[in-house]
Amino acid sequence: MKEMKTSDAEGRRKKEVVNELEGIQLVPTHHNNTNKARFIFILQNASLEVAKVGKSYQLLNSDNHAYFLKRNNRNPADYRPDIVHQALLTILDSQLNKSGMVRAVYVRTEKGVLFEVKPHARLPRTFKHFCGLMLQLLQKLSINAVGKREKLLRVIKNPISRYLPVNSRKIGLSHSSDKLVNINNCMDSIGSDVDTVFVVGAMAYGKIDREETDDFISTATYLGPWRRLMASCIGGGWQWVESFVREEAEEERR
Repeated sequence: MKEMKTSDAEGRRKKEVVNELEGIQLVPTHHNNTNKARFIFILQNASLEVAKVGKSYQLLNSDNHAYFLKRNNRNPADYRPDIVHQALLTILDSQLNKSGMVRAVYVRTEKGVLFEVKPHARLPRTFKHFCGLMLQLLQKLSINAVGKREKLLRVIKNPISRYLPVNSRKIGLSHSSDKLVNINNCMDSIGSDVDTVFVVGAMAYGKIDREETDDFISTATYLGPWRRLMASCIGGGWQWVESFVREEAEEERR
């Protein structure tokens, strides 16, 4: 009897560990004023492809699967899930997001799979754990918050236009654009009452889909597209963004 009780207890503990690994944590954010214009990010052409390597399914990347990719006549340089990992961390960790100004984040893979990442999700910091999370998402189609039913990551149907606000302004960022602009001036021309959608490539090289944008611009010539966006946008350089953050802080102190 004692052995059976011990075995049952160990089984319960293992099950609890598995459940905890399957979910992800929540990040506290301030979404007090939903009437304010906010931001939506679309990361296009993310390299997130699952394949059976040996006896298990894995998320392909150039560091760990170079031999496998070359053997299958594929270019390892095309498999860079680390790019979308860093882009997501930058967005979710930003003061812009912590202030409640990120409305949604969407990722579309190179294969056309579209999924949503809730702004208050806490993604793994390490690349290894991120790959495990993406593998789980692409196989199970959704990932819940730890101990809750809320889906923090979920695969959704295309096209992405069905999830965007009707009057939002969609801006594509790419080094291939001939329109070099100052991002602050660009935002001033939009105004503070319109939701802004940024479309950015999450791949090592290539072009984003211009059909999903109202404007197609470049903000610099020496940084990758998503790095340009984060350097210009996430830093909170727009005066009306800073004003929003101050107003929210004042309301909390009252």
